[in-house]
Amino acid sequence: MFEFKKTTHHLKRRLLIRVVVAGVFAAVCFAGLGWRLWHLQVERYEGLAERADRNRIAVVPIPPRRGEIFDRNGEVLARNYRDYTLSVTRAHLDVPPEQMVDALGELVYLSPSNRRRFFQNLKQSGHYTSVLLRNNLNDTEASWFAAHSYKFPGVELSARWVREYPQGESAAHVLGYVGRISEDDLETLEKEGRMGNYRGSSTIGKKGIEKTWEETLHGRTGIEEVEVTATGRPVRTLKRTDPVPGSDLVLSLDIGLQKVAEAQFAGRRGALVAIEPSSGEVLAFVSAPSFDPNLFIDGIDVENWRKLNDSPDHPLINRPLYGTYPIGSTYKPFVALAALELGKRGPNERISDPGYFELAGQRFRNAGGAAYGPTNMHRAIVVSSDTYFYSLGPEIGVDALHDFSKQFGFGQITGIDLDGERRGVLPSTDWKRKAYKKPEQQHWYTGETVSVAVGQGYNSFTLLQLAQATSVLASNGVYMQPHLVSQIENPQSGRVERTVTQPSHVIDLKPENLAIIRNAMADVLRSGTARRAFAGAPYQAAGKTGTAQVYSLRGAKYKASEIDERLRDHALFMAYAPVENPKIALALIVENSGWGATVAAPIARTVFDYWLSPDREHQQDETVVAQAQAAEGNQ
Repeated sequence: MFEFKKTTHHLKRRLLIRVVVAGVFAAVCFAGLGWRLWHLQVERYEGLAERADRNRIAVVPIPPRRGEIFDRNGEVLARNYRDYTLSVTRAHLDVPPEQMVDALGELVYLSPSNRRRFFQNLKQSGHYTSVLLRNNLNDTEASWFAAHSYKFPGVELSARWVREYPQGESAAHVLGYVGRISEDDLETLEKEGRMGNYRGSSTIGKKGIEKTWEETLHGRTGIEEVEVTATGRPVRTLKRTDPVPGSDLVLSLDIGLQKVAEAQFAGRRGALVAIEPSSGEVLAFVSAPSFDPNLFIDGIDVENWRKLNDSPDHPLINRPLYGTYPIGSTYKPFVALAALELGKRGPNERISDPGYFELAGQRFRNAGGAAYGPTNMHRAIVVSSDTYFYSLGPEIGVDALHDFSKQFGFGQITGIDLDGERRGVLPSTDWKRKAYKKPEQQHWYTGETVSVAVGQGYNSFTLLQLAQATSVLASNGVYMQPHLVSQIENPQSGRVERTVTQPSHVIDLKPENLAIIRNAMADVLRSGTARRAFAGAPYQAAGKTGTAQVYSLRGAKYKASEIDERLRDHALFMAYAPVENPKIALALIVENSGWGATVAAPIARTVFDYWLSPDREHQQDETVVAQAQAAEGNQ
């Protein structure tokens, strides 16, 4: 009995100790918890409250609507439309991407190209990067997915602005295109401090006007502060700053003229630039062949990229801006004007043209072997006597010719509002010293000036430079910077800003010298090399034909039928019209097609006929009046 009481007492004591220990432990825990709560809610209240507030408030960027692009008559060249998209963030998926795509494909149609492009982009993207899976969902597809979205964590349905180019391939090299923002784009935006304005945006201008006017077109990103639950579900909008849409651009381009000019290059390679001399506005800008910029908006697929990139015709190259060519006889009017201005040869001075010019035992022959006999400056331009200009080159000298031609824009960056413009080569003795490393190659020879004077040799100009020089000649030496964007229109305020209003410079030219050159150029179309192309024209134009060698014949006779097609001569033409009041100046090249008079001049005639048509000009006047009245009404 005693032992039983003793055992019971011992058990009670052990239980009491346990209770005390447990109580002390609980008290310590509650004390620690209380201290922690006091520390968090009192000592660290301000900092943690701010962090908690940030955690419950999501800042959602609102991308702006991109500015639209119009031609001079209000025709839409680039516009936007609303589009539903499905995008995937890999880090938020609860199943492998392949399994998710298969399951989603039972609800929403996913083409093989959608799947292929998605997995390609997924490999190149981070875990937290949103990757496009499908775009252009219709309302039915979007609503159907929204009803089942809970089954697909990590897949987001969203609406976005999508760029569209309704003219297709027409003026593609002018407009360029937008594309997905790349890593290089992100680095550039970061360096320029513009990254914040692209939050929420997925595309950026890549080429053409879309790239050079990116800041103007893009607009300013808005933000929306949204209260969310712990799971990220939005509860209410706390604050909203609306995005500012990008400004609209009105181009100087006339899409009707553009399409007429483009149609003349069907099946051919070449370029054409038409400019309004009084303003410097580019009326047509053709690079043939072209491409469809709509292919690039969401990333071009492999098949189409290969077709464009591997084509021997190089449709992606902007020929008027990037291609450089010897311009042949179209350079002669400028050489003749240089001779007059520098006092090197009078207009009535005659030289004998036996069909060749001989220098140091080497003969430089006329094209086609023609011999024109006694020839003055006017006749030399009209019949395109090479011998006359061969002999004129050394008299002027390459450096003097360089300095004179430079004023017209040859071998210079014109400053047109497109990216990728090339300078070309306007040769001089200084240029050759810098271009070659070996001393024996740096020396300038007189025979090289002979070739330069007829637009061959080291001469290498862009078609834009030739068109600009022709425009300057037509405007009596007034150099208006060539440009494509004529007006910037703010869609909110309606404010309109013109881009180029004053000449860059004016070349000091004697009117009597200009008259000599312009009269000779008019006779080229009346009775000279381009007379057939312009027979019966209801206006008087002035111009010059040209044919440029692709490679040196080294004295051999040129036979196009015996030469590879891509080694045949280029056909060139430059002109302006009407002579008395020039409204359009142009230059064009048709690659590897032969004589400028038979191939290039008829294209210019078609372009002039369209632009100077009385019916078109009357319609243009009515359009201008209607636009002015509409602008007054908006004010």
